[in-house]
Amino acid sequence: MALPVTSKAYKPREFKLSGLKGISDQTLEMHFGLYKGYVTNTNLLTEQLCEMFEKGQASATNPAYAEITRRLGFEYSGMILHEYYFENMKKDGTGLPNASSKTAAAINATFGSLDNWMKDFKAVGAMRGVGWAILYQDPVSGRVTNQWVTLHQDGVPVSFKPLLVMDVWEHAFLLDYKPAERGKYIEAFFQNIDWDVVEKRVVEAAAVRPVGA
Repeated sequence: MALPVTSKAYKPREFKLSGLKGISDQTLEMHFGLYKGYVTNTNLLTEQLCEMFEKGQASATNPAYAEITRRLGFEYSGMILHEYYFENMKKDGTGLPNASSKTAAAINATFGSLDNWMKDFKAVGAMRGVGWAILYQDPVSGRVTNQWVTLHQDGVPVSFKPLLVMDVWEHAFLLDYKPAERGKYIEAFFQNIDWDVVEKRVVEAAAVRPVGA
């Protein structure tokens, strides 16, 4: 991840999510602390890369420069995905989007129904391993797809826009559920989705990428 020589520091965002269904305030506080760690590390690595650049140490043959550059992608993506995740939740959320929304229209066009999509999304989230289950939209064709993203930056479909982000690393639910009870956490997540936020993320597709009939 390339950066400018100088860069302003990122500041952690605040999210008021107390009182969620099935996701305790204790879990949220722990999770907010972890998120702030990503912000701190993003700023730290950015500063280190800027210093290396100024000292003429920005070289592909410099192991420290290469490692920090690669590490920054992990920290930065972790910061951003957590912001998407916290932002698309709220107290007293609803399980599915409004049937007349742009979100529902995009989902129905690909999956045939909201129920079909939800089953697929939950199946992605329940896969073994740690990572993220994300509903993405192709901004060109407008089609949506459920994707599994590992380690924040691995498996991200280039240029696709995240619409709904669910953290399925164990830290997201381990204080509330046993490791084998990820399914209960996923059900709880669906009770807390802020579909108004998701709706704002949906883009009007340019519809220039050909897709099959």
